[in-house]
Amino acid sequence: MLNENIFYEPIYGWDFEKKSKYYDTEIKKLTLYHTKNCKEYKIIVFGLNNQNFRSSNLENLPFIPVKLFKQLELMSINKENIFKTLMSSGTSNDKPSVIYLDKFNASNQTKVLSKIVSSYLGNKRLPMLIIDSKNTLSSRKSFSARGAAILGFSLFGKDVNYALNDDLSINYEVVSNFYNKYKDQKVLIFGFTHILYNNFIKELLSQKRFLFKNDSVVIHGGGWKKMQESSITNLKFKKLIKNTLGLNKVHNYYGLVEQTGSIFFECEFNYLHCSIYSDIFVRSNILETPRSTGKGIIQLMSPLATSYPGHNILTEDIGTIIGIDNCKCGRKGKYFNIEGRLKNSELRGCSDVR
Repeated sequence: MLNENIFYEPIYGWDFEKKSKYYDTEIKKLTLYHTKNCKEYKIIVFGLNNQNFRSSNLENLPFIPVKLFKQLELMSINKENIFKTLMSSGTSNDKPSVIYLDKFNASNQTKVLSKIVSSYLGNKRLPMLIIDSKNTLSSRKSFSARGAAILGFSLFGKDVNYALNDDLSINYEVVSNFYNKYKDQKVLIFGFTHILYNNFIKELLSQKRFLFKNDSVVIHGGGWKKMQESSITNLKFKKLIKNTLGLNKVHNYYGLVEQTGSIFFECEFNYLHCSIYSDIFVRSNILETPRSTGKGIIQLMSPLATSYPGHNILTEDIGTIIGIDNCKCGRKGKYFNIEGRLKNSELRGCSDVR
């Protein structure tokens, strides 16, 4: 179903024409596959009719809103083949999105995450400090998206340490020991944006206690709605990290549990990038024909979603596609910014909040 030759291609090497041709074929194949293997998806997309979409352009292929993964069990595999279940965060009055993965889908997502992150960090594993509690990984079978991301990103680290206690307060003993051991080496620091800020950076703002080697890297994502409500922009957040930890290399990423693995990483010029494993459209609030550039509701596509119909989804996020194939960083593909959330949609990131 998924042509595995894609794993041997340069992850930011396809221009618009090549990628469009590939996605036109693969997303159609997946749409047909999921209509045959997920009856709920078929009814949602086509009703009781067998509508022919084979001649449709990529932009006209059916997509579903991410909210449906909160309301329905959407899977294209038999239940006995479920290898892992991922859950987004939900509000106190709302259910989380639930994503069902078989071994094939889970393996492919791990491969892609590794390729994307390694393209920024290199293949050498770095001493790693995770700004979270180890208790977040309490269940290996059923993960929150936050736990899944921690486990996924920890593959790029060695001697992994958790900076927070179970109540998300700073474990100063752990952080101090890690700092004293690795202060003269390049390290990797990972955390969800709002936790990294509220439970770590904000607590250390008045201190110059942990100034890591300048070529160390911070990776963070999720929770930007909370940050914006506190008037913390992406650039201001980078400055706070510089002032607190002494670091300039800070990469934000954007991703949803509904398409785990095919994340969008921020380049050196502060733009989020589509890899060959994901693509993006933006649509107006009346969901008209998508635009190649400009602002609108974000629609995401990925050929990785094979065990569940998450290959073509409409998010609740607003973004602006800045350009295609011409970012100063040299990576091909669309690059964009996230502007915020749709009004009246629930507060939700890719991480859960205690």
